[in-house]
Amino acid sequence: MSGRAQLIAGGGLSAAVLAAAALSLVWVPHDVTVLEIGQRLRPPGGAFPLGTDQYGRDLLSMLMVGARVSIAVALVAVGIGIALGVPLGLMAAANRGSWLDEVVMRLNDLIFAFPALVIAILITAVLGPSALNAILAIGIFNIPVFARVARGAALSLWTLDFVLAARLAGKGRLRISAEHILPNIAPLLIVQATIQFSLGILAEAGLSYVGLGAQPPTPSWGRMLAEAQTMIYTAPRLAVLPGLAIVLTVLGLNLLGDGLRDALDPRLRKAAR
Repeated sequence: MSGRAQLIAGGGLSAAVLAAAALSLVWVPHDVTVLEIGQRLRPPGGAFPLGTDQYGRDLLSMLMVGARVSIAVALVAVGIGIALGVPLGLMAAANRGSWLDEVVMRLNDLIFAFPALVIAILITAVLGPSALNAILAIGIFNIPVFARVARGAALSLWTLDFVLAARLAGKGRLRISAEHILPNIAPLLIVQATIQFSLGILAEAGLSYVGLGAQPPTPSWGRMLAEAQTMIYTAPRLAVLPGLAIVLTVLGLNLLGDGLRDALDPRLRKAAR
């Protein structure tokens, strides 16, 4: 698949999920906090296009609200990673070989020594299960990711002529990082953000699956999967639909990231020509 096709396909899938999440802020077909046992396990059709679950809740409404929760958690977590990780990476690159660079990299190594989901489970287990703590847990792991990406990309620019010219003009390291380095590594950070966004959605689903994410009555794709375990043979759609939502969302974001990489990287654009 070409870069343009990936961008279109990924953008379309991502836009559809974002539209469903945005719509759920103002309207859903049914109230997902109301249990209607008399409507339990209704097949798709009529007032329930995707049917109902074992508690009589509308699956379409739950998927829409679940999209909102997953996107909100992943988006804020990525924002935390960018807001804290990028400045740390830029400072480390601007002071390569200094104690600051060493401290930043060793902290990165410490966090990377543990799997991301394990860290997230540890933090939410200590602080308690909630969407806010899930955001904190996922965001903490995003910080060293963006710090390492920003540092690596910035180091390759500090030896280039336009940066040397800025230094000769009397600009300090902080100003050079903000005015010259950051704009040039922004495309790489954007691509990395889409990757971390998709990983954040997976992490949120994993935390919710084990009961450490968003708590009832707020629907979550991960908890929908957990609740469907006992109904997998009776009503397989209860597990298939949230699983499919997770897969399509992550696939769309990954395709979008690949398409953006091809579109924003000048070397790949030249190769395509």
